[in-house]
Amino acid sequence: MLPYDRGMTNQAARQGIPRPDGLILAPFRALRYDEARVPLEQVLAPPYDVIDEPLRAELEARDSRNVVRLTLPRDGDGETGYERAARALAGWRADGTLRADEHAALYVYEEQAEGHVQRGLLGALGLSPAEDGIVLPHENTMAGPVADRLALMGAVEGDLEPIFLVYDGGGAASRLVATADQESPIVDVTTPDGIRHRLWSVTDQATLADVAADLHSRRAVIADGHHRYATFLRYQAEQVQAGRASGPWDLGLAFLVDGSAFGPQVHAIHRVVPGLTAKDAADRAAAGFRVQPVGSLDDALELLRKAGVDGHAFVVTDGDSSWLLSEPDQGQLSAALPADRSEAWRSLDVTVAHLYLIRVLWELEDREDIVDFRHDVTAAVEAARAGGGCAVLLNPTPVGDVAAVAAAGDRMPRKSTLFVPKPATGLVIRAFSDQ
Repeated sequence: MLPYDRGMTNQAARQGIPRPDGLILAPFRALRYDEARVPLEQVLAPPYDVIDEPLRAELEARDSRNVVRLTLPRDGDGETGYERAARALAGWRADGTLRADEHAALYVYEEQAEGHVQRGLLGALGLSPAEDGIVLPHENTMAGPVADRLALMGAVEGDLEPIFLVYDGGGAASRLVATADQESPIVDVTTPDGIRHRLWSVTDQATLADVAADLHSRRAVIADGHHRYATFLRYQAEQVQAGRASGPWDLGLAFLVDGSAFGPQVHAIHRVVPGLTAKDAADRAAAGFRVQPVGSLDDALELLRKAGVDGHAFVVTDGDSSWLLSEPDQGQLSAALPADRSEAWRSLDVTVAHLYLIRVLWELEDREDIVDFRHDVTAAVEAARAGGGCAVLLNPTPVGDVAAVAAAGDRMPRKSTLFVPKPATGLVIRAFSDQ
């Protein structure tokens, strides 16, 4: 019996699709690399959607059993990539490279990176659509990535990598996570990127029951993995349409983190506008912002952080000259933002940047061939210089603001947030045949 057979939403019941009546994170039997056979640090990888071609090749070269060969398989030898991934997975199971844990468990997973510690629970998430108000997305998805992940899931019959969830904790689950390091981990490895990964297995039935009871009334926001979660739902619906009864596809692999303790860091994603010089950008922004020239880029970033505490603020720069934009004209700003969107969405810096600064004051279309994106300041400045334009630097979006937008049923503007560190792929796999 699945852990939520007792409760279904009415709509889901009519469709014949099992749905949980609360937040479910169930124990599962993890398929894991055998460290006696495999150098674990050489076979883990980042999530598939942050791997570019040079990194893909580097991961493949580290070890012939690197998990990237499952998550981003290449076509070849008369087979599709999906077929090759399924064959590799079966072969690694047969030769002992991958072994299933004997008992179902929740796993406490910790990442240490640059002095920051992120720790949460890996488990099997009960699947529910956004309208049920249990698992809340904050971004829209595109059909292409979902179709790709769906074909891969069907080929390997399992979940290769978790989605990343954030919730407001404070109960039994948070206490379990906080005290996990009192025991020895079953995994302790540092990957070449300098991130230390530790894993603990939790099988005590009383503890698992306490965690289940604690989580049931809560809701979680998808921090990362929207396309993977959409794939979970699509695959589940296909199984129902095919006449299959409830099964392991009614849950999906997830990493759940208490945002108030051991939570992720949130980095800003900066904008680059080729062809618009920083001086012109600042002059045109003066029609709707207080514009202040700033000496060095470091000074500009510090002023940006301080100004963002009480209101919307941005820095436009080419790396040599910088200006702080703050105190937007409230009348113009209100007129620029659609009235039918939630207040949480209207109050985001990224919303103001795109709909007011870029569209209204700079009179530019908000398209990816006009406005580009970079994940760090250095890359944004370099791209601005290369394109004869400017970088628009933003403050990070607080986790609470992301949650507020999701709770309002809205979606964040594209490229709004970067949650780090991301959970490693390959630490645990959830194969349907093992559940």
